[in-house]
Amino acid sequence: MSNEPQSVSDSLQRNEFVVRKERLYGRLIAASAVLTILVTVGIILSLSGHALTFWREISPIAFFTGTNWSPVIGNSYGVLPLVSGTLIVTVCSALIALPVGLAAAIYLSEYASDRVRSLLKPSLEVLAGVPTVIYGYMALVYVTPLVDSVLPLSVPLVPSGLPLFPEFTLVVPSLRTFNAMSASIVVGIMIIPMVASISEDAMSAVPDELRQAGYGMGATKFDVATGVVVPASLSGIFSSFILALSRAIGETMAVTIAAGSRAQFLNPLNPASYLEGALPMTAAMVQLLTGDITGGGLAYRSLFAIGLVLFVITLVMNIISDFVAQRYREEY
Repeated sequence: MSNEPQSVSDSLQRNEFVVRKERLYGRLIAASAVLTILVTVGIILSLSGHALTFWREISPIAFFTGTNWSPVIGNSYGVLPLVSGTLIVTVCSALIALPVGLAAAIYLSEYASDRVRSLLKPSLEVLAGVPTVIYGYMALVYVTPLVDSVLPLSVPLVPSGLPLFPEFTLVVPSLRTFNAMSASIVVGIMIIPMVASISEDAMSAVPDELRQAGYGMGATKFDVATGVVVPASLSGIFSSFILALSRAIGETMAVTIAAGSRAQFLNPLNPASYLEGALPMTAAMVQLLTGDITGGGLAYRSLFAIGLVLFVITLVMNIISDFVAQRYREEY
């Protein structure tokens, strides 16, 4: 009986220690969350301060609608050539990465065995760890010569030999050493692991009961994968798409090396634009930082204006991703 009060006291002390430990963990987690928010706010304030100073000297209308970017020589600060270069690289890389990544995710989730999945998924994710400068040099040394070798010299618009119709032939422009297509290809390869990994995780979270119900109704594996699993995991798949596109928009070294430094307004709907050199926003920032600009000058402050535009585009895409994820989220 004399040991009972001591055991109760020890139990209370242990409970008090657990409570204090949990409070400490909670405060550390809250501090981490607050730190993340403060860093984001600091980035916004830093970019906004210099960008607003830049826009006091350069009209925002001229900045957002101008089609000529020549900050060092011509003192022209039209951002549309940079936006068009970024848009072309993003769209073309999405056409490569999104279907390939989704197909890889479907295979890993629905077709591959556990052993094959344990080997293929880490191998696929290794691509995400390759330095981006390597992708840029791959574009120069391998991708550009390969694309140039398969491009036709001309495309007949009207077949020859037809009566009453003259023969028309479209001459395909030659591929430049630095071009948007090669940059788009390597960026698309770079973001495939992000699409495949996140989409596969979303598909793996779908309960097996839904698959078994499809099989019970006579559906094939392909029907279950595309008609049951993919719609059920649509929110996660779409989130992977947006995150991958955000990565493509913010990619720097690969597009700086592969796309070149020619600032020109390119039409994304014109196929010939993909064969031309481009200057995406991130490459333009690198070009300014490594060029002969003075700290505090107008060209230097344009860096922050471009960065703010890039930040806003990425933020809007992430907001859209969160909205779609919440809208189509399935709870099981």
